[in-house]
Amino acid sequence: MASNVNPTVRRRRLGQELRRLRELKGMTAEEVAERLLVSQSKISRLENGRRSISQRDVRDLCGVYEVEDQRIVDSLMEMARDSRQQGWWHTFGDIPYSVYIGLETDAESLRVYEPQLVTGLLQTRAYAEALVQGALPETSTAEIEKRVQVRMRRQERVTAETNPLRLWVVLDEAALRRVVGSKLVMREQLEHLIELSQLPHVTVQVLPFEVGAHPGLNGQYAILEFTDAADSSVVYLEGVTSDLYLEKAQDVQKYAVMYEHLRAQSLNVEQSRQFIAETAKEYAE
Repeated sequence: MASNVNPTVRRRRLGQELRRLRELKGMTAEEVAERLLVSQSKISRLENGRRSISQRDVRDLCGVYEVEDQRIVDSLMEMARDSRQQGWWHTFGDIPYSVYIGLETDAESLRVYEPQLVTGLLQTRAYAEALVQGALPETSTAEIEKRVQVRMRRQERVTAETNPLRLWVVLDEAALRRVVGSKLVMREQLEHLIELSQLPHVTVQVLPFEVGAHPGLNGQYAILEFTDAADSSVVYLEGVTSDLYLEKAQDVQKYAVMYEHLRAQSLNVEQSRQFIAETAKEYAE
């Protein structure tokens, strides 16, 4: 696969364009489904980019929408072809959160709130291994290693010399206090966290227990933003058996406002580094 082709992003852009064409035609997803003798859920999945789109799907939809400009049809067909190619993460086999990885790989910036754990992009290998083992106790050693390798590969976006991911992380104090692996693992993890927080494109803030109730009590979430104006921001909510992706402007705005409150209630950058360093010393005892 060409390095500049991200199948997940291609599916999103293609889905957005197909939705635009449907709305220009004044048709509902149900009406389109009836014309093509398919389920309404299929049309919805094609439009939200959660399902790969075949060139036949594009051809049929363009026929329903009476798209007369062949250049538009050809462009959409090319996007459909690219969307069915594989990203780097597919070489690791079936990854439960592959859609998210595709979005993260193409994102320009990422804002994360983590209430329980150090976020994956800032984890050490030892912390990641202990975390997967603890969270998925029935997982095989080979599967654990695969998940850890994928996590390490994802981190290349953070440490890249060119076009690194702009990362802002708010960590609840619980993420620093929860011993994952051992005290040694935790000390090394917190020292690693301090080191990465000094990168110009990485910001880490700690939300201390003393804050009390705050807008993030409902759990972890991430906001992904993209360079291309055609790609809307996405809120990612991780689940046990399935994940949720929110793209409506009002939903994204609500979570963005929540994030601003979390940042305001957290320790500032220097205070956070000092807090993490003091906590790391506790694990050395």
